[in-house]
Amino acid sequence: MKSLIRLLTKKKLKISFVESCTGGLLASTITSYSGASKVFDLGLITYSNQTKIKILKVNKNIIRKHGAVSRECCLAMVNNLSKISKANINVSITGIAGPNGGTKQKPVGLVYIGVKKGNKIEVNECFFKSKKRSSIQKATVKKALGLILSFTK
Repeated sequence: MKSLIRLLTKKKLKISFVESCTGGLLASTITSYSGASKVFDLGLITYSNQTKIKILKVNKNIIRKHGAVSRECCLAMVNNLSKISKANINVSITGIAGPNGGTKQKPVGLVYIGVKKGNKIEVNECFFKSKKRSSIQKATVKKALGLILSFTK
């Protein structure tokens, strides 16, 4: 983590997050380190569909057609975050942390992580096998930090 903060600081890059299933764990992880104020711009938790629509301006038809846990919603989340924040790197997370809420089509552990830097956007579909909520959330944060690092280099 310290190395990521140092790298972002050195490159004069700011970062922002919009989180759903991680409930602010990514922002909390970054801000638990000294020096985070140099790189961290904004953190939003858009847990409900209404908040995704009202605050983040995700088109309600995306959620109606694909669901909040979808590549399409994650992409809209990261794109719209980049319009709100002044960060160079924007990250969105949406998924099912469980232990309830999963379906056959969208099982517990399904998570989408979107990263945007400039015109480069990537949405990663991840599946974490653990059935424990905290394990899925921690694995999601770890994966997101790795993606941020790869975008920063």
